[in-house]
Amino acid sequence: MILLKLKEKYDIPIEAEIISPDIFFDKTHAELCGLPLYYGNKEKKLGEVFEVEGEKSDQIYLEGDLSKIKKIGFGMSRGKISIKGNVGLHLGAFMKGGEIFVEGDVDSWVGAEMTGGLIRIKGNAGNRVGGVYRGTTVGMNRGTIIVEGNAGYEVGSFMRRGLIVILGNAGDFTGSYMIAGTIFVFGTLGARTGAGMRRGTIVTFNPVSLLPTFKYDTTYTPDFLKVYFHFLKKQGISIKEEYLKGPYRRYHGDISELGKGEILEFAA
Repeated sequence: MILLKLKEKYDIPIEAEIISPDIFFDKTHAELCGLPLYYGNKEKKLGEVFEVEGEKSDQIYLEGDLSKIKKIGFGMSRGKISIKGNVGLHLGAFMKGGEIFVEGDVDSWVGAEMTGGLIRIKGNAGNRVGGVYRGTTVGMNRGTIIVEGNAGYEVGSFMRRGLIVILGNAGDFTGSYMIAGTIFVFGTLGARTGAGMRRGTIVTFNPVSLLPTFKYDTTYTPDFLKVYFHFLKKQGISIKEEYLKGPYRRYHGDISELGKGEILEFAA
């Protein structure tokens, strides 16, 4: 394992996409300390910003207030990053595989446009969890993100495949312009849920205010939810017995688009 301890708190963001198992796994201690980071427009070495212990491993552990450290795990495809502390923007963006575990809060764009792997956050997340960068049209495309706290707006926007689970509340425009994939929100949803969605599934366990472009279909208990609940239990997430039994109200939409998306609302 490679241990990184932040030496001091920074006010200016640091670009740290080199903190990745793909880059660390074959590096000696000296090579790790010499890797470049960007503090504003100035280059720093990893060994100047962090105390570095260990070498040649794809298991990375970070400690400290990392709220100004950006792009940790950017594009990673293997290994595991464990973080104790709050983390900055773009955590796990473009991730292809491996695992990221955070004991703290995370800023916006976590898992943006990722195509594989697992990100689990014990605290809250900012905006655009598993979302899309401006100028592109496909967000998260495979992989799993679990946020145990609350999340901001545009969760899963333009999502194509994969699973996002928010155990707390989610902000406005959750699932907006979804192409496919599945989003679970165990807390409350903000306004305009599923706006513009074409396909995909949003599951909510609290009453949701829907746009007029969603239409009620039926009330039933979908069997496929049992598969997801089984997976979530294996992740250590407690599922209420009543959620297993249902029923759920099904709405389809957004009929201003393709209209083949669905929102399942627990109907207790």
